[in-house]
Amino acid sequence: RIGREDVGSASGPASVVLRWCGRKVGNLGPGLTSESADAARAVLRNDLSAGPQFLAPTGGAGLICPSWTRGRGSQVRRPAGACHPFNLRKEMAVSIVETRAITGGVDTHADVHVAAALDPIGGLLGVGEFATTPAGYARLLEWLGGFGTVCLVGIEGTGSYGAGLARHVTRAGVRVVEVDRSDRQDRRRQGKSDPLDAVSAARAAQSGRARGAPKGRDGTVEAIRALMVAKRSARSERVQTINQARSLVVTGPDDLRARFARHTAAALVAQTALLRPRPGDVVGYATRIALRELGRRAEFLDEQLGRLDQLIVPLVTAHAPGLLALYGIGPDTAALLLIAAGDHPERLRSEPAWAHLCATAPIPASSGKVTRHRLNPGGDRSANHALWRIVITRMSS
Repeated sequence: RIGREDVGSASGPASVVLRWCGRKVGNLGPGLTSESADAARAVLRNDLSAGPQFLAPTGGAGLICPSWTRGRGSQVRRPAGACHPFNLRKEMAVSIVETRAITGGVDTHADVHVAAALDPIGGLLGVGEFATTPAGYARLLEWLGGFGTVCLVGIEGTGSYGAGLARHVTRAGVRVVEVDRSDRQDRRRQGKSDPLDAVSAARAAQSGRARGAPKGRDGTVEAIRALMVAKRSARSERVQTINQARSLVVTGPDDLRARFARHTAAALVAQTALLRPRPGDVVGYATRIALRELGRRAEFLDEQLGRLDQLIVPLVTAHAPGLLALYGIGPDTAALLLIAAGDHPERLRSEPAWAHLCATAPIPASSGKVTRHRLNPGGDRSANHALWRIVITRMSS
């Protein structure tokens, strides 16, 4: 209970509060009457009933200095769990929401993807396994989002097992970077497992060591790539078939050698496909049967290559007419270069980056007083072959 006490001479723990209350109530005169004491008690009840306990200053300024004692130095003690005194005004609440940026890493496989989540300072938050289905992709992204805001995901094998996941994460608005396999020395020191590979992918993305964007595989170039896969295998099998037929002619009976030895590839295919073997000599009959089947197989592959060209050429012409207008570049060469660039060529930062991708940029191999460079054995070998074909065509013209 507040008794009769002079405000100016008040001392003790409540002195500062009483002086402030005295100014707030009004001119109380030299002393506190019962009426003024009731008024001061009402002020205390209205302003400090829901707040922390305020103690008078005990010397130097404390850590928190309220505005009404600023300049005098004070210390404020708050009970555990209490709010800051500046937030104790009536009908006013201040809430602070913290969100952290999460970096994910995924080690991709045929049936199960293994994902890891890192906090902004590289701390491991968790590792999980998810199915390689659209539902599994959604659960993986939801799992990463449970730790905070997903800002970056590093995925191994965006051109193979991770292609579907990369498309799903990109459509969700999350940046995706392509991660190479983990460092060989790290694998030797720390071991090799799917969780370790996922953590390594996340750290590579977070540190910036892996910063290349995936090709995308969602446009015209991806359609060209799919058709070129079939064409490449058909062309390779056709060459193999013709070589097998020539080998049979060389090692076969003398009459077959004399008949087909000097034929061109097209003539050999056409003539062997028309053979009508008759039973007789076992070796001669079997050889003629084999030559006929190889000839018919080569004809089938020729027709297949023609059908594929009817689909590839219009796509390349519509997508890159300027590339086809250059001397020495045909539909096949242009298709290989487009496949190397991908559906999103803006991911290539500069011309040197493109040269390095095509393995045409020399690699420094200097040491001491010796300054030299060596050929680049990496990069996209198909694109490198396309550039070689262009150079040879222009040199021979």
